[in-house]
Amino acid sequence: MMETARSWVEGWAVARRAPRPVDVPWGLRIDIGQPAQAVRHVLLDTDAETARGLIGTITEPTTCVKAFLPQGDMGPWFSAAWQPTEPCFLMAVDLHPSRVHAPDGYTATVEKTADGVTHVRVLGAGGEPAACGRTGLAGTACVFDQIVTEPAHRRLGLGTVVMAALTGAAVDSGATTGVLGATVQGRALYEALGWKALSPLNGYVYAPAAP
Repeated sequence: MMETARSWVEGWAVARRAPRPVDVPWGLRIDIGQPAQAVRHVLLDTDAETARGLIGTITEPTTCVKAFLPQGDMGPWFSAAWQPTEPCFLMAVDLHPSRVHAPDGYTATVEKTADGVTHVRVLGAGGEPAACGRTGLAGTACVFDQIVTEPAHRRLGLGTVVMAALTGAAVDSGATTGVLGATVQGRALYEALGWKALSPLNGYVYAPAAP
């Protein structure tokens, strides 16, 4: 499972065009450098003592610590200055070629970039954005990320269209495994498409009170 977890971190960084993850004693570190998230630490098979040691050194606001653990197991490590992120699940699937069937009036486009990112966009009849998603390649794994359907276009199967188009592009690029971090709501869609939940995926963000 830790190999899949590492692939998720590496592919997530590609999909978000973030700096390459760096190996550290507790897992992986990404120096994102954005106002919404300065640094992301992902714990890989880390014991509680090591995790607490890391957390005790963090002073930069918006630093995030994630782990493949239930939120209740992680909670005691953090002070009140840390806020929990939305609960998620690490999921994976064996990739196979997939056909795209957009509903009448919708069109799907696929764009691959040289840095290993694929974008899929679904447009409505008037050219308005209806759904989208992206992937980042990490070796033979492909990380699916930011799968979104606009509120006015939900319950039409557009999420499935996006996933099918991204899957086809991933297989064409040589990927054999799909990996993603799913929200509680998104998990149902992915399980219906054959994805399996491997573990919880939770985190906390350092958000100290303003002086």
